[in-house]
Amino acid sequence: MSNKKELRIGLIGTGFMGRTHSNGYKRMGDFFPDLAYRPVLKAVCARSKDKVQAFAEQWGYESAETDWKAVIARKDIDAIDICTPNDTHAEIAIAAAEAGKMILCEKPLSRNLAEGQRMVDAIKKAGVNNTVWYNYRRLPAVSLAKQIIDSGKLGRIFHYRANFLQDWTISADVPQGGTGTWRMDVEAAGSGVTGDLLAHCIDTAMWLNGGIKDVSAVTETFVKQRMHQLTGKVEPVGIDDACIFHCHFDNGSLGLFESTRYARGHKALYTFEINGANASIRWDLHDLNRLEYFDHRDESIVRGWRSIHVTDGDQPYMNKWWVPGLGIGYEHSFIHQVADFLKSLESGEPCHPTFQDSLETQKVCEAVLESARSRSWKDTGVDWKEK
Repeated sequence: MSNKKELRIGLIGTGFMGRTHSNGYKRMGDFFPDLAYRPVLKAVCARSKDKVQAFAEQWGYESAETDWKAVIARKDIDAIDICTPNDTHAEIAIAAAEAGKMILCEKPLSRNLAEGQRMVDAIKKAGVNNTVWYNYRRLPAVSLAKQIIDSGKLGRIFHYRANFLQDWTISADVPQGGTGTWRMDVEAAGSGVTGDLLAHCIDTAMWLNGGIKDVSAVTETFVKQRMHQLTGKVEPVGIDDACIFHCHFDNGSLGLFESTRYARGHKALYTFEINGANASIRWDLHDLNRLEYFDHRDESIVRGWRSIHVTDGDQPYMNKWWVPGLGIGYEHSFIHQVADFLKSLESGEPCHPTFQDSLETQKVCEAVLESARSRSWKDTGVDWKEK
């Protein structure tokens, strides 16, 4: 019998993110055995009784529910994991906080800043542990980039650039709304690529390079009308299909960000590059175990971009996995986030990004969309304190 403390999980939502989170909970204990807590898959919730029961059986949840309010009301659940479309994040999170539950919420925090602020106010009032699943931070190569930047090796930062490119909505026949394509419906999603893809880029950027001060953006909706799955009617499209913005960071560096779902040939191209006075780094999700590094202080005859294979035990997270040279994958970032959340329960320190951290990302997203609407520079109001 394990003497570990239990963190009893109530998962709400059984889509793609529900699977990634469930995998994180199930595998964490195998590779992070020293943690005092262990997750227990107590309940999973979705609207379809047959589908949620099948999910519970597949992933090992003890029970299945079809009403998220019933999950929150249960006394045998400590933490609520929100994996639902964006339009339900605020209602579920606020109810969970009022019930004294810990909360792990999928990104983005909310559809808009007002919803996000209500969520932050609720968790602060309740004093509950919380985090948001911006999982790319926890890929070892990205975490190593953070260590290198914090060490000062890059020197003064001049430029940060990132993109996140996909191509899955090019066809005008792709519907909006409903299961599978709710991200195309502005009422459910809040925005298009800005909240779905650029939010990841923004979170990583501010974690690595500090707060974003102001933005100037352009957005475009290439297909103006689509059939709505729930009504069967052709309706106007309210999301942004593509977004480009540039910005100033608090440290004086310039940022350039691009995201689109209309880049034919790209399924999930996420890259960033950071240029400093002494050195530069760059990373590509398609080669996620590598970090490229250029140091101008190297001897001129050997100076050039080097490829760091991030698999050694002294690099972030990798002492928990295999032997040097053997990589890990996308799914491991969620295992790392589960482990970090459980570790935060031991230490009493927040598990970043918290709701408050993610509200700062929401401020940037909102400023980006407003800048595009008004065709003008917009201050973000970001107050970045995370370390």
